[in-house]
Amino acid sequence: MTPESFTKELEGILGDSLLTVALYGSAAVGERSERYSDYNLLVVCARLGFEELSSIRPLSRNWADLGNPPPLLFTWDRLKNSSDVFPIELLDIKEKHLMLHGEDVLKHLPISQANLRYQLEHELKGKLIQLREGYLLTDGSDGEVAELMMATLSTFQILLRALLRFFEVEVPLRKREAVRRLSTHTPFALTIFDELDELKNGKMDLDLVNVPELFQSYVETVENAADLVNRIGRRKG
Repeated sequence: MTPESFTKELEGILGDSLLTVALYGSAAVGERSERYSDYNLLVVCARLGFEELSSIRPLSRNWADLGNPPPLLFTWDRLKNSSDVFPIELLDIKEKHLMLHGEDVLKHLPISQANLRYQLEHELKGKLIQLREGYLLTDGSDGEVAELMMATLSTFQILLRALLRFFEVEVPLRKREAVRRLSTHTPFALTIFDELDELKNGKMDLDLVNVPELFQSYVETVENAADLVNRIGRRKG
């Protein structure tokens, strides 16, 4: 099932209640990895009660069985009122999406930089905790530790792309390019993300990598990014 065929079936189920379907994430900008990426869909409806949820549940289960997350569901009013809570996600969706159905309501979303900074610091520190916890649950082998880093790479790239917004008005759509651009504004190096990208895409041989050293550098770079966001907050405060 493709995003287009999913949307077609959704149209038949919801009819006029379906306002918008948008493809977002890696697939929307040509960065999709068969192993690590899936298709992300935002669905905006006029009504989103139990009846609507029940009607699209079988279709959504089939979609999830293919390895995709369930569609991100909002009514338009709820979407507008969520932009202060999820500024990172909604800014990224707003800037890089492909319309599959209806009106592009995303262009009307108001998002503040203050809310963006607060969520960014929260996410960086929270994901850093999870990264350390993830390491504790590995067997310590190069393979498992490398897998942990590759599985979390995209999330941290997204967060660093959000950090770039505090230095530049226009940010690149592609995560890797955004991280490279951010490196021109930080007092610490971000080359670790290029190395992990090469490893993730099979352009670097794991046998030639010092994985413990790479992981230590990964953690320290994320720590530095979180500290930078905190300093930005103190300056603005």
